[in-house]
Amino acid sequence: MKESFSSVAMADAKIVILGSMPGDESLRQQQYYAHPRNAFWYILQRHFNRSESLTYQQKIELSQHYGIALWDVMQRCERPGSLDSNIDNKTIVVNEFEVFFRLHKNLVAVLFNGAKAEQEYRKRVLPTLSVESRRLELIRLPSTSPAMAALNREQKYLVWCEVLTRFV
Repeated sequence: MKESFSSVAMADAKIVILGSMPGDESLRQQQYYAHPRNAFWYILQRHFNRSESLTYQQKIELSQHYGIALWDVMQRCERPGSLDSNIDNKTIVVNEFEVFFRLHKNLVAVLFNGAKAEQEYRKRVLPTLSVESRRLELIRLPSTSPAMAALNREQKYLVWCEVLTRFV
């Protein structure tokens, strides 16, 4: 059974970016998007014109400065390896979103880092939410994972940048 991290979110966050479940390298390092070939931090740093090498803590501070919260749809699940396709759907336990949304009243959108995050959110979370919590705009973005090879890093950046520009 793999366990996700706590959310990384300031009270005034404007958007939350949801992954499905951290990959093995992220779990090992206890850091969101820790795999060196994952494009997530590259995209955020480039979008905010930060070209220097940043520590993990500085990356988190950068995202928080711009009102971006990070979390995962799944709190825990069984998954050999890091691929979303290997998640045993019968073992999925989702995070407590109703409480999260009550604590983060400035949120206007949920951005999904990949199809699995959106699929499980719509299936397992959305039906349980209050009307107030359903008001958020839902947007799926291409996964920043290296396993999603249909787009290269630059193509992913362009899609993500277009959406991020709307909110931050």
